[in-house]
Amino acid sequence: MPRSRLPAILGLFGLLASASAGAEEIGSVSTVFKMLGPNDKIVVEAFDDPKVDGVTCYLSRAKKGGISGGLGVAEDTSDASIACRQVAPIAFKAKFKDGEEVFRKDTSLLFKTMQVVRFHDTKRNVLIYLVYSDRIIEGSPKNSISVVPIPAGQGQGG
Repeated sequence: MPRSRLPAILGLFGLLASASAGAEEIGSVSTVFKMLGPNDKIVVEAFDDPKVDGVTCYLSRAKKGGISGGLGVAEDTSDASIACRQVAPIAFKAKFKDGEEVFRKDTSLLFKTMQVVRFHDTKRNVLIYLVYSDRIIEGSPKNSISVVPIPAGQGQGG
């Protein structure tokens, strides 16, 4: 491959890696100053559950900066926290399986993702959202959960 195409290809990978996988960025704070490229940050994003109306999840996660972070080739750490809330009446749009993926974000150029999965605890009538990070070979035990109670008479289905 000609060297003249390398910057364009790296730029394309950076755009793909920074694309918001269905999440809206709410804000961020810098955690480490970088002389070149963007600072390391904690980013707060929001996404709506695609199969459950009335539930929005807020995810905070670490995002690497510097030159590699700016190009989208840095590997973000597995640190994340989640808080899901009922923001409108809850209604299940479609059936789902426990452990079904609700959200996914690439956290490195290759092989590492952060994902949110959903469980329905029918005995307690709550939805449980779990965020964790994994790699093709080895994941991370770092995780966080959030629980959303389903008010009586809402949520039929699931």
